[in-house]
Amino acid sequence: MPTSDPFVFDDVRLDHIRFHVRSIDTALEWLVGGYGLTVRAMSRPEAGAGSRSVEVGTNDISLVLTEAGTAEDHPASQYVARHGDGVADIALRVPDASAAYAAAVGRGARSVAPPARFGDLVTASVGGFGDVVHTFVERPGGAGGPAVPGLHPVPRDAAAPVSTLRSVDHFAVCVRPGDIDDTIAFYRNVFDFEVTFTERLQIGAQAMTTKVVESRSGDVTLTLIEPDITQEPGHIDEFLQEHGCAGVQHIAFATDEIVTTVADLRRRGVAFMGTPDTYYRTLADRVVPTRYTVDELRGQQVLVDEDHGGQLYQIFARSVHPRRTIFLELIERMGARTFGSGNITALYEAAERQRKAADGESWAA
Repeated sequence: MPTSDPFVFDDVRLDHIRFHVRSIDTALEWLVGGYGLTVRAMSRPEAGAGSRSVEVGTNDISLVLTEAGTAEDHPASQYVARHGDGVADIALRVPDASAAYAAAVGRGARSVAPPARFGDLVTASVGGFGDVVHTFVERPGGAGGPAVPGLHPVPRDAAAPVSTLRSVDHFAVCVRPGDIDDTIAFYRNVFDFEVTFTERLQIGAQAMTTKVVESRSGDVTLTLIEPDITQEPGHIDEFLQEHGCAGVQHIAFATDEIVTTVADLRRRGVAFMGTPDTYYRTLADRVVPTRYTVDELRGQQVLVDEDHGGQLYQIFARSVHPRRTIFLELIERMGARTFGSGNITALYEAAERQRKAADGESWAA
């Protein structure tokens, strides 16, 4: 795995996330109407083809939504036909996109697009897991502007409320049974990511393995989830069936005020996965929350756990997509660097309750 610069991936940062969607208008209802993200930039309509892109975001969150329109050979059209709406590109900001591309391809990554310059912006792309690619983005001097070439800034609405969503904490990636170790090796060998957490959980008649890899900068975190096919199938298996391959099941947005944020998003129409009251009645036996009272957590159905560094608070939003293959999470960290086993179990059970309810079944944890 030779490379001329062994430190080329020391400062990898998350630049933006590209979603391929069937309808940008529907996606805007979800993200702008529901989560309060703002439109930052958009493309001008392409003559005839009708494809378009819109960048939405807040603080350090940047999402690019791309709709193919009538262009059947557009990558977004092909992606949506295979997977439905979902994450197609986790773009990585690097000091030198050409060097990052050369290093990644030299270490075994599949080339998707060689380096190209767009004014001061340099990009290049390689394959990641499933059909997800990683576009390296070089922004000299930390230049701002639209996330991708071809987008034009939209004037900021000074009256827009300040969002409490801060950044992307992690991506949850479902991988096929037997693929998790190869995926871990790929991110370690190609991008110099490091394993920060690993656990196998048995939850009722289902089981899964979770392993977390993180960039050296700590800015990009992938939580890899592999179902155990010797056990009963669950929502991880359903994702792989509906999505068709490995992919991003959910994205976690970091916030500094999770209880307030959840309450605000509920008022905006966001629905969250519920938690049985027994979770809160027995909470003191597992962990004593330090920032919020048990009643505050119960009121918004927020979970709490801890690791050696501190506590973390989490909640899953309900998926609004027909295939239930993408949804969002909110997370607040109070010193915790990894993921607590109790929360992983409770979140898994919440996702199972949603799956069973959608399928007309009942779920007993």
